[in-house]
Parts: sequence; C-alpha cells; structure tokens
Amino acid sequence: MFQNKIAWITGASSGIGEALSIELAKAGAKLVLSARRESELKRVQQLAGLNDENSMILPMDMSESAGFEEKTTQVIKRFGQIDYLFHNAGISQRGTVNETSMDINRSVMEVNFMGVVALTKTVLPFFLKKKSGHFIVTSSLVGKFGTPLRSAYSASKHALHGFFESLRAEVWRENVQVTIVCPGYIQTNISVNAVREDGKKYGLMDENQAKGMKASVCAQKILSAVEKGKHEVLIGGKETLGVYMKRFFPGLLWRMVRKYNIKTV
Repeated sequence: MFQNKIAWITGASSGIGEALSIELAKAGAKLVLSARRESELKRVQQLAGLNDENSMILPMDMSESAGFEEKTTQVIKRFGQIDYLFHNAGISQRGTVNETSMDINRSVMEVNFMGVVALTKTVLPFFLKKKSGHFIVTSSLVGKFGTPLRSAYSASKHALHGFFESLRAEVWRENVQVTIVCPGYIQTNISVNAVREDGKKYGLMDENQAKGMKASVCAQKILSAVEKGKHEVLIGGKETLGVYMKRFFPGLLWRMVRKYNIKTV
C-alpha cells in the first residue's frame, strides 16, 4: 500500500514520528521528514536506511505557518505529489490552569492546532485536484477527555477532532481520507519536552510514559489503521478504557480523573 507513495511526516525527529519514518521506509514509501532539528532528521534518515533519492529532509517549525506554502511547493517540485500527510508534530504541557500564562496557552494551540490547520490547508488543494490523499492526525486520549495539568494540550487535541471530523465530512466524496490517532501512554520523550507554566521544559519522564507501549509498536498500529481506512483509532493499554468510561460512565471517570497525580521516574 505504501510502496513508492509519498509520505510527509512532521515531528519526524523523535518519538512516534521517528518510528513512523522507520516503518514507512520498510514499507517502501518515499518520505519527507520534517521537524525543527535538521541534524536529528538526518539521523532518522540514516537510521531508516533512507537516502537523498527516496527521501527529503525539510526542516520546519509548526509555529511559523507563513512558510508552509513554500514548503509544500518544495515537496511537490521534488516528488510531484503527496499521498499521505502524517501530522505528528506537537508539544505537551505540565501546569495548572491558574499558573499557566496566556502566552503558554497560545503557543501550545499555535503548534498543536493552528500549525496543523495551516499545513493541512496548503496540502488539501493538491489532494482535491488528484482526488486522493490521506491526512493522519496524531491527537491523544486527552483529546477525548481532559486530565489535570494538561489543559492547553487537551484543548488543542480536542480542537483537532472538531476540525478534522468536519473536514472528513466535506471531502470524502473526493476520496480524501482522515484518520485521527489517539495514543495513550507511549514510550517517547513527550513529557520530558513538555512546557511548564514558566515556559521552560518539564524535564521529567512520566512513570506511565516510561512503562507505556513502544513507539515502534504504536507506529505499526497507526499504519494498520491507515491501511484499513479507519476514521479513528485508540492506541495504548488499559488507559484507552477512559474513552468508553467517558461515554458510558462519566461519573466514574470524573472520580478517577480528579484524583490523578503525575508520577515521574
């Protein structure tokens, strides 16, 4: 399915994005690797066994959407098309609502939501023109229910669901697909790189993150969902049950969430 297809991955320098790059390379896809750190993208390119013929290093910052049209033009000029856009870049948060500044709220929304929307709008016309294309959007389980110390992060992921569910309903007739991915605890550095109330890195690994699913397994499950054309997929362990509890036993979920404390290792 992915053989010789063009897959653009944001957030490709680490975590789930890195794992997706490796798995897609194994499947024979040609990749566009994007993130802020060019050196890390080159590391992932080498790790995935890619070269300059079957991949493209395209550094970009999701908070600088003014340059997205030019970035998209570069990809089209290089490969002639885009088949998959994996929206994987994002930043998490650790801080109370009371102590988190509006600047932090805006920056999280800018990267996790507005940047994703802006890049989608530059790629969408190409998908519509060729009447095919697939957006794969990394949300989170907290895009389905909120938990303490992640208010802006949770809000940004909730917003993705609203936007992409609406988009899916608009473009399905044109054979443009949307898959929303909701990971739970995955072994990545997302908590380490999370932003605190003061804008500094959290710098700690959540215990649940450390014990979570391997990123490579998560990537395999994402690609399986894409192959099956799923609209949404929950990935993780028992924490995924929170989505069903929210639907059928919201009172019970509330009692659990309000007692939640982050433990680090």
